[in-house]
Amino acid sequence: MTAAAAPTLAADLDGGLRRLKLGAMRRLAPELMVTAKTQRWSPEEFLRTLLDAEITSRDASNARARMKAAAFPVIKTIEEFDQAVSSIPKATFDYLASLEWIAAKENYCAVGPAGTGKSHSLVAFGVAAVEAGHKVRYFTAADLVETLYRGLADNSVGRVIETILRADLIIVDEVGFAPLDDTGAQLLFRFVAAAYEQRALAIGSHWPFDQWGRFLPEHTTAVSLLDRLLHHSIVVITEGESFRMRQARNRTGGRLTKN
Repeated sequence: MTAAAAPTLAADLDGGLRRLKLGAMRRLAPELMVTAKTQRWSPEEFLRTLLDAEITSRDASNARARMKAAAFPVIKTIEEFDQAVSSIPKATFDYLASLEWIAAKENYCAVGPAGTGKSHSLVAFGVAAVEAGHKVRYFTAADLVETLYRGLADNSVGRVIETILRADLIIVDEVGFAPLDDTGAQLLFRFVAAAYEQRALAIGSHWPFDQWGRFLPEHTTAVSLLDRLLHHSIVVITEGESFRMRQARNRTGGRLTKN
């Protein structure tokens, strides 16, 4: 014997749920009506189950939308981060993982050689923030400056910055990977100044702060930018062997050879 098909909703109920965009309730209501009748649910239990299903569905949909809007290049998680070989102090890592710094509008600045966990930590805390309900936006420094440059064409840089700062956390990785011209440096400074004490920033760079003059052409710009960036900031200096080099050596039995 096959189970009886779930009844269809009355047209007016179906239309009402569709109009109110209660998709999960509309989808599940017919089957739940059968379950409620069979198990003799109270009206409150039936309604609560439908509401919980709708809320769960919307939360999942919103999380997917936030994750897409964040534009992470890859997905990395806190659980995947190897704290045992990281130079980030455990207490600092735990505070960053708590995400309290985002609500406090503090900055997280990770500085150190390539492969020492900077980008992984930036993305991992960003992913955790998305899952916690925050709006996040990821950029490389080059992409951010290019985005701001495009606003120069129609004098919309201010609006572009306002749009970016709708996120609770803005991640800017690879700062200093390429030198900036005077205009690019001023645009980056304008962005950091606008975010100052208004939004949390997460910054990754392989350059120590005292060497930021290598890619910022004006000393005054570098000093002013760092003054705002570091005022309310958790600074982590990453060090040690590149994770990627270590993994490559492990795959080759401890040797790295050239073909």
